[in-house]
Amino acid sequence: MDKLWAPWRINYINGKKRGKGCIFCCAKKSTSKDYVIFKSKFTIVMLNIYPYNNGHLLISPLRHIRDISQLRQEEVLDLFRCLNKAKALLQKVLRPEGYNIGFNLTRTAGAGITGHLHLHIVPRWTGDTNFMPVISNTKIISQSLNELAGCLRNADK
Repeated sequence: MDKLWAPWRINYINGKKRGKGCIFCCAKKSTSKDYVIFKSKFTIVMLNIYPYNNGHLLISPLRHIRDISQLRQEEVLDLFRCLNKAKALLQKVLRPEGYNIGFNLTRTAGAGITGHLHLHIVPRWTGDTNFMPVISNTKIISQSLNELAGCLRNADK
């Protein structure tokens, strides 16, 4: 039997509490790059540490707001410029065949983090959905987050 090794997912699987504070606010203050791919004047782009698929990015305004209606015009423009840049980086590095892009507003709509508005961009490939999530509630992610973060940052140079 083949084994799947994804140790970074254990906290999510076990339902352990996240660290203190907002992940986006903590990331924007951090001097360590960790999983931050890039920042702009109003936006931060980072890897999702519990990805639906390899390359799953979170794009968030730097300002801690909860809803789209709170975005200023310059933040909306910057958010979508960063979305375009993130998509271009993913295309260059991973060459996906498609994308799921969207917001989950409120817990009812699937938001895991409800206090800080963020956009998901999930790369997709034909056949990337298989029996594993259905049979064993397991998703296969084929690349480490550290390796992918490095590849995406290097593609931006």
